[in-house]
Amino acid sequence: MPPRSPARLRYAIVGTGARAEMFVRALVRDHADTAELVAFADVNKSRMDTHNRWLAELGKTPVPTYPAADFVTMLDKERVDVALVTTVDATHDEYIVAALRAGRDVVTEKPMTVDAPRCRRILDAVAETGGTVRVAFNYRYNPLHERLRRMLADGAVGEIGSVHFEWLLDVRHGADYFRRWHRDKANSGGLLVHKASHHFDLVNWWLDATPVEVYAAGRLFFYGEPGRRHGYARDYDRAHGADAAVDDPFALRMADHPRLRELYLHAEVEDGYRRDRNVFAPGVTIEDDLAVLARYSTGATMTYHLTAYAPYEGYRVMVNGSRGRLELEVVESDFVSPAAAGALKGAALHGDEAATESGSVSLTLRPFWEPPRQIPVDGHTREGHGGADARMTRVLFGGAADPLGRTATARDGALALLTGLAANRSAETGHVVRVADLLTLPDR
Repeated sequence: MPPRSPARLRYAIVGTGARAEMFVRALVRDHADTAELVAFADVNKSRMDTHNRWLAELGKTPVPTYPAADFVTMLDKERVDVALVTTVDATHDEYIVAALRAGRDVVTEKPMTVDAPRCRRILDAVAETGGTVRVAFNYRYNPLHERLRRMLADGAVGEIGSVHFEWLLDVRHGADYFRRWHRDKANSGGLLVHKASHHFDLVNWWLDATPVEVYAAGRLFFYGEPGRRHGYARDYDRAHGADAAVDDPFALRMADHPRLRELYLHAEVEDGYRRDRNVFAPGVTIEDDLAVLARYSTGATMTYHLTAYAPYEGYRVMVNGSRGRLELEVVESDFVSPAAAGALKGAALHGDEAATESGSVSLTLRPFWEPPRQIPVDGHTREGHGGADARMTRVLFGGAADPLGRTATARDGALALLTGLAANRSAETGHVVRVADLLTLPDR
């Protein structure tokens, strides 16, 4: 492999679904002085061709495309420095390990993978090769979360005793996990792995601690077959072309969304993947209502709850300490109209916020013996996960400074994953699960 240019690294993306678009934009538009997109790889050529058309719309030159089976060939032929992995979660390890063994570094979407054996493969490959894996935990880069991290590190609430974390996915965003490949736990690990790994990583980062023991309970309460009990189920398998889906607020209307139409509907002929499954159709193997209790290496505990069928979208974090309490509350969208329910969040691709719904943010410090204080936070926006996406890509691709240590390593990815895996096992067995019994991790 040729020596790397210190000024401009060469990136290739494997997995060209909707999530890849954020990284494509960042590479070719925002950080072209330090990064170069040189190739795509995927199991579906139509999706790669769609991304190349979008590149042309941006005035950029299309890049070579490769079958996913030729991933290593692509790395060599296109002289790739860094592989960017945005495939189905259960396949992340295939490309991460292959890239590391080919002498490349990796940036991977979260979760790093979906089970302990795959995680072990990645960690072993990192140790064997000395390569770098960075996990795209963009929530670390949200200005609100950065401010909370600084305050906790500075002792704003003293020694931390406990954390309560509640996450609400509304009936638009939450429903989307039950339309696509995420509905099968074999692909995604379930929401405690695919979605909550974001949140478990934040707690690890905020506390500067590692999970030790986990207890959890969860069930499929709203989507899938239970939807019939609640009176929401319609008789169709996928929305496109189904008469029963025409006025269903839970149906995703891909034909009405140009980006989804190009990226998925027109690409179905190649692999048969249907992006618009009925959220109440049989075959859902993930849960939509989940509760977790975790104990950390510092002695602190966390209570966590994820609801995937809420009437509004947002989250609450409460940190209790020896000197007071810190509270973060975020409302990302205060309601979902029936007309908007069948679209993606904000009628756009992942990470874009709706302009017509109200939101709010508050960060409150409640010291002992003093009135509560509202903490101002600069830089938070309603786009790109609170402005986190752009801040993250500046560090990953633009070489921006990272004084808070926001860049997540393979070890960080494993720790976030292990909380979810321990929770899944606990929910299955009814017992407390020791994280160390699932996988031992290297020291920092």
